[in-house]
Formats: sequence, structure tokens, C-alpha cells
Amino acid sequence: METVAPFKEVIEEIREAGGDAFKYCFQCGLCDTVCPWNRVRDFSIRKIIRQATFGLNEIEGEDIWRCTTCGRCPQRCPRGVKQIEVGISLRRVATNYEVFPPSVRSARTARASIISEGNPLQGDRKKRADWAKDLNVKPYAEGMEILYFVGCYLSYDPRMKKVAVATADILHKAGVDFGILGSEENCCGESIRKTGSEELFRRLAKENIKSFIDNGVRKVLVSSPHCYHTFKNEYPEFMVNFEVIHISQFIFELMKEGRLTVTKACNRKVTYHDPCYMGRHNNIYEEPREILKQIPGLELIEMTESREDSLCCGGGGGRIWMDTPQNERFSDIRLKQAREVGADVLATSCPYCITNFEESRLNLEYDDVLEIKDITEIIQEAL
Repeated sequence: METVAPFKEVIEEIREAGGDAFKYCFQCGLCDTVCPWNRVRDFSIRKIIRQATFGLNEIEGEDIWRCTTCGRCPQRCPRGVKQIEVGISLRRVATNYEVFPPSVRSARTARASIISEGNPLQGDRKKRADWAKDLNVKPYAEGMEILYFVGCYLSYDPRMKKVAVATADILHKAGVDFGILGSEENCCGESIRKTGSEELFRRLAKENIKSFIDNGVRKVLVSSPHCYHTFKNEYPEFMVNFEVIHISQFIFELMKEGRLTVTKACNRKVTYHDPCYMGRHNNIYEEPREILKQIPGLELIEMTESREDSLCCGGGGGRIWMDTPQNERFSDIRLKQAREVGADVLATSCPYCITNFEESRLNLEYDDVLEIKDITEIIQEAL
């Protein structure tokens, strides 16, 4: 009979990440009942937590990389077990040893791109602001009302560039004095931290903070919930505290102040998807819905799983860079839910969600029956 020795480094890494909270787990299994992975395959975060208690986790396998950090299990846990922190700590151990299963190796490519170019998409750092070259978008200067932190996907991904353009158009129409950092902007680091690259995250955070301070930034506007989360909840670890606002919140403010008015009708049935890092992680539920309700003719329909119970798209926790078999994609389920309520537009406000939804739209052959839109794109059309 083989004797399995505890992996002491695992125990120490977990303690450093989340204290001894993982020891509070009494194996009730509520985490497994709400985990979206169990909609598409067998997976047990409960088992990972149990193994972690004894330092017996298998760091060579794929299970420690499945968690999308969606926030469903901590939401339901009666004992305060920090499942996400435990999972990330295991990934740190695997990353330190450069142990990556085949489906995760593309995340290593993303990490290399971040190190060399400041983004995970292998885009040229010098071209980070090219999306804005014909839009009269200014470099940020001290004293401006707000810094628009565009983010990696909106700077480089062809589909997401449309969202950056829509955002700039809205800000111009509202008379907002804003600017961007262009090549001085780095990846926020949120997702690479979730894949275990802690030192790289800390480097990115310090470089971004230095850029903010050097340019006199006080208020930061973001399009990505992942940028929002890390600026608001993780950068304060470095003893800084910038005001951070998501674009949906800012548009809502502009509407309340009378700086932005929608006039064109949008006679569409729209359902809104709550991104995990806006909803469960940061409690932003009302503003996106309120700005959609301002559009004449738009019918807002709720899916069965919405708000706190929103179904993850599958892109968080660095999964956006990993390979997921087509029959295991949460985004396919989400699009089917949108069709079930009769929506012809699935709206959201996250680049990872849109990227996954667009891929699922092609896979499901929904091209003619469902559009995927960022909220800013809908508002832009209604102005």
C-alpha cells in the first residue's frame, strides 16, 4: 500500500493566502451544489478543500485550474471557508514549479505576453492606444475629470475595440473631460494573479500605481469588472486608494445629472447578464438595469438565473486564456437561457463575458436570433 506524504508547501501557501479558514470546512457540500462546473461535468471544490487540509492536493492535474472564481461557493458557505483563496494558493505552488496541464498552457503564453508587452493578447505595447487614433481622445493630463483605463481586451481585441469606441463616444457626447494613458497603461493584473502569478501581479500593480501618481490621477473609469475589482479591492494592499468607478455606474451618474440623455427608441427585447465581478464580488446590480430602462421602447427581461444567482460565463480566474471543451462551456447554457425568455439581445458589461458569448453564439448558430451587446453599445445607439 502506497503511503502519501503531505505536501507541506501546499499547507503553508494556503495558510498564507487565507489563514486557517480552510480548516473550518465540515464537508456539507453546499459549494458543490452551486458550482457551475457541475452543470457540465463532475467536479468537487469540496474535495479540493478536504485535500488541502492535509496538504494532499494533486498540483499536476487540471482540477485546481477549473475554478472561475465566480463567487458562488463563498456566497453559500456557512463556515466562511475561503475557497477561492485556497484554489489560488494551489495555483501559486503549481506556477512556481512550472507545472501546467495541456489545457492551461495557453495561460502561460498570456503571462509571457504580459511580461513583455503589458497585455495578455500579444499586442504591441506601442499600439495600445491605436483604437482611439481617429477619435480625438487625448492623453490624460493632471486636472482632467477622469482617467479612462481602457484595459487589455478593449485595446487589442477586434470585437472589444468597438466597446472602447462606444465608451469614448458616450463620454464625448456627455462633455466629460477625460484622457487615456496609452502605452503607459499595463494590464491590471487581476486575472494573472488568479492563475498563481503573484509576483507578476505585484509588479503590474506597482507600475500602474506609479503611472497614476505620476500623472496626477484621482478618479479612474473602467470598462472591465476585473479592472474594477482589482483597483478597488486589491490595489489598496499597496497603501493607495484611488476613486474607481465602472462605466455602468458612471453613465447612471451622467443620466441623473442631466449630462446624458437618450432619445432614440430601441424596440428590442433585452436581457441583462450580471458579470461575476460586478455582481457577486462587488454588488453592482441596479445601475446597469436602470440605464437600460431609460431607453425608449426597450423591454428588459430577466433570465431565471440573475443578480446574485447569475450564471458565470466561464472566463474568470484566468479561464479566459485556458482551453475549455465545447460541451463544457457555461456560456452556451447562458445563451440558451437568454433565448428561453425570448430576448433578441443579451447585454452585459464585461469583456470576458462578451468574448465567451460571441464564441458560443457561433457554436450554437444563434447569429440570426441573438445579438451580444455591451451596455455602452446599446446606449451609443440610443443617443
